[in-house]
Amino acid sequence: MALARSHPVKLSGDVNRILFVKNLNYKTKGEDLYDLFGKYGAIRQIRIGTDPKTRGTAFVVYEDILDVGQNAFDHLNGFHLQERYLVVLYHQFQRQAAKADLAKREAELVALKKAHNISDDNDS
Repeated sequence: MALARSHPVKLSGDVNRILFVKNLNYKTKGEDLYDLFGKYGAIRQIRIGTDPKTRGTAFVVYEDILDVGQNAFDHLNGFHLQERYLVVLYHQFQRQAAKADLAKREAELVALKKAHNISDDNDS
């Protein structure tokens, strides 16, 4: 018999206070996000992506770790802003750690190839 959860899963404080926002209009400014997300608590920082891979995304970091991010997440996921519907997610540190680990392993592989005179050339 499976147990039903009577309350939502509580995330760690860091996760609750850092939100990842996708599907932003490229013209969205920091002030727009401060006005919108600031309604749910004091904001420490907002970082808007500027390079081609990160355009249309932002990180919103709240000062308070007490469910402020949860409240903003509940109210702003799917919110219509500047002709776009926002996608709000919790920032996941595990993905960041996995990317760092992958980069480290790739660097080790390059060093091993160099040490053993192995090239990536496909010339026969």
